[in-house]
Amino acid sequence: QVQLVESGGGLVQAGGSLRLSCAASGSIFGINAMGWYRQAPGSQRELVARIIGGGTTNYIDSVKGRFTISRDNAKNTVYLQMNSLKPEDTAVYFCNAWIRGSPGSRGSDYWGQGTQVTVSS
Repeated sequence: QVQLVESGGGLVQAGGSLRLSCAASGSIFGINAMGWYRQAPGSQRELVARIIGGGTTNYIDSVKGRFTISRDNAKNTVYLQMNSLKPEDTAVYFCNAWIRGSPGSRGSDYWGQGTQVTVSS
């Protein structure tokens, strides 16, 4: 089976920075895409940033210029560098990955357990 383990959340003042990490482990043949979602209380989960196999990245408008997603393919790890944090960035952040367990596998969607990011004003 596959596991995604996140780390790096915490409490930070507005304007500060945090770096989230998410490591995938288990039966992994290939990872098509990795990304970060977030969910604030009373809100739907939203895609924050995504990086696909070739290195193409996508961000929601509210984090462009502040957040950077990157990936270490050798370590099956994705990172989210978050700078200039704002109180509205407060949420539980979830790692997501589309992972193939074998050459003939179409792949499956996997989620991490979530890590809390709290930005104080």
